[in-house]
Parts: sequence; C-alpha cells; structure tokens
Amino acid sequence: MTYSLAGVHVRELEPGDIDRGLLESLDALRPAGGMDRDVALKVLEEIQDNPRHIVAVAVEGGRVVGAATLLVERKFIHEGGLAGHIEDVVVATDFQGMGIGRRLVGYLLEAAGRRGCYRTTLDCEADLIPFYAGMGFRRKGESMRYDHT
Repeated sequence: MTYSLAGVHVRELEPGDIDRGLLESLDALRPAGGMDRDVALKVLEEIQDNPRHIVAVAVEGGRVVGAATLLVERKFIHEGGLAGHIEDVVVATDFQGMGIGRRLVGYLLEAAGRRGCYRTTLDCEADLIPFYAGMGFRRKGESMRYDHT
C-alpha cells in the first residue's frame, strides 16, 4: 500500500533508499548520515531477511524524507498472539509539520493489523503524546529503559 501527501509517498524500504537520503533523514532523530554505506547495506539485508521487521519510508521527489519501523513480536499470552512495536519515527527537519509522520505511523498501523497484531505500542517523549493521542494511541503504563553503553 502507498500513501500520498502532496507528492510524498509512503512505502516499504528498498535497497536504493540508502542512496536516496535514508541515513540523512534519520539524522533528525539520531546521527546516522555518516554510517558507512557497506555497513548500512548489511543492516538493510538483515532487516529484509526478517519478515517481522518492517521499515516504512516517506519519499518526495526521489528523496527519502522520513522513516519509521514496525517490529512484530510473537507472544505466549493472547494464545500466541502478535504484538506490534513502532520505533524510530522520524521526518527530515525541512519536512516536519506536513503530516508525514502521521502517514508513516498510519502505514505501519495498517501493516500491523494485516499481520494480525492484537495491539501496537510505541514509546515517545512527553511532548509527542498529543500527536500520538490524536492518532488513537492512549497512555498505558510507564516506559523504562536500561542503556548497556
């Protein structure tokens, strides 16, 4: 499925997206633009080998301007049900405020639904709660994090 927004299309990540600005768009979240191309292609290969790891990209004029990730986890609860986890939602700085983030998340929510997920969760900073609440997410518990490095 592809979404359009004034020339912006959302679709699954393709190998050529490494050279179309994927890593530079991720810089709006965390520095990634300096990643070695061969390393990036190896990461992409590993992602694409896992059908439960979906990366969506927003493309405008041949340039990747945003990305978001869906991880699908098999659970013992819910009779072996599937849970989706959205990660790393990012839109290039010069494209923010245009609804691209909403389109990326919507694309992944549909992908999670098609895969049979009974729920989809994400973590976000407090200032983004209204954005995600506007898409139907609700607060549930608190998030904790342990950094290994």
